[in-house]
Amino acid sequence: MPSLKVIRNRISSVKSTQKITKAMKMVAGARLARAQARIVALRPYAVKTAEVLQSVAASMSEGKDAATATDGSEAASKAAHPLLAKREEKKILILVMSSDRGLCGGFNTNINKAVERTWQAKKAEGITVEFATCGRKSREYIARRGGKVANDFGKIYDGLDMAKASVVSEWIVPRYLKGEYDAVYVIFNEFKSAITQLLRVDRLLPLPEPQDSANKGISADGTTPTEFLYEPDAGSLLERLVPMYIVVSVYRALLDSQASEFGARMSAMDAATRNAKDMIGRLTLVYNRARQAAITKELMEIIGGAEALKE
Repeated sequence: MPSLKVIRNRISSVKSTQKITKAMKMVAGARLARAQARIVALRPYAVKTAEVLQSVAASMSEGKDAATATDGSEAASKAAHPLLAKREEKKILILVMSSDRGLCGGFNTNINKAVERTWQAKKAEGITVEFATCGRKSREYIARRGGKVANDFGKIYDGLDMAKASVVSEWIVPRYLKGEYDAVYVIFNEFKSAITQLLRVDRLLPLPEPQDSANKGISADGTTPTEFLYEPDAGSLLERLVPMYIVVSVYRALLDSQASEFGARMSAMDAATRNAKDMIGRLTLVYNRARQAAITKELMEIIGGAEALKE
C-alpha cells in the first residue's frame, strides 16, 4: 500500500486538476453561449441566400434551355455561372475545419476520421486530393500521413468574422475557376447542441444544381418557396449572389465548427471534473484505510512495548 504522503500528494494533484477542468468548463460554456447565438442568427440568412440562388439559377437555366431548343447553340446550353458548371473530378480540394487545441473530447478525432475516409475513397477512384486546413489539429494529422496541405488558414477562429471567411473564399474560388480543382468539399462539425455535433461532408463547389422545373413548386421541407422579382436582371444578380453564397457557406461552417468545439470542450471538461471528483473520493478512502492501519500498527507497538516492560 502507498505511503500516506504519496496518497496525500495524489489527492492534492487531482484537486488541482479538478480546479483547472472546472475553470475550463466554465470558460467553454461562456464562449459557447456567444458562438451559439451567432450561428443561430446566421442560419436563416444562409438558408434564404441559398433559396434565392436556387431560384435565380433555375430561372436562368430555363431561359437557356429554351434558347437551346430554339437555336441549338452550344453557348446557350452552358451553365448560368462558372461556379455552377459541373465537371469530371480529377483533382479536388478538401477544406477541413478542426480546432487549434485539444481537450475537446472526440471533436478532432471525428474530423480526422472523416478526412481519412473521404481521402481514401477519392484516391480509390483515381482522384488527386489536396487539402486546405482551418485548425492546427487537422493540419498536423494530414501532414503526418503525407497529405498535401495547399494552404493553412492559421488562427482563423481568433476574432472570427465574415472578413476571415472571405479570405478563405477568395483563395478557393479563383483556383476553382482556373481549373486547378474540379470540386471543393468541406468537412466540419455542425452544431446541434452542447452535447451533439453532426459531422458533415458537403460539396462547396460546384454549387448545387438548380431544381428541375417539375420540382420547382415544392421545396425540400414540403413548402412552396418564395417567388422573387429581380432588379436589374437575374444575370447581374447571379454575378453578385454566387460569390456571396460561397462566403456565407464558409462562414456558416466556421461558426458551426467553433460552436461545436466549445460544446465538445465543455462536455469533455464536465466529464473530467466528475471523474476527478470520483477519483478524489476513492483516494480519500484509500488514505483513510492506510491512516487507520498506521494508527493500529502504532497502538500495537505501544501495547507490545508496555507489556515487555511489565515482564
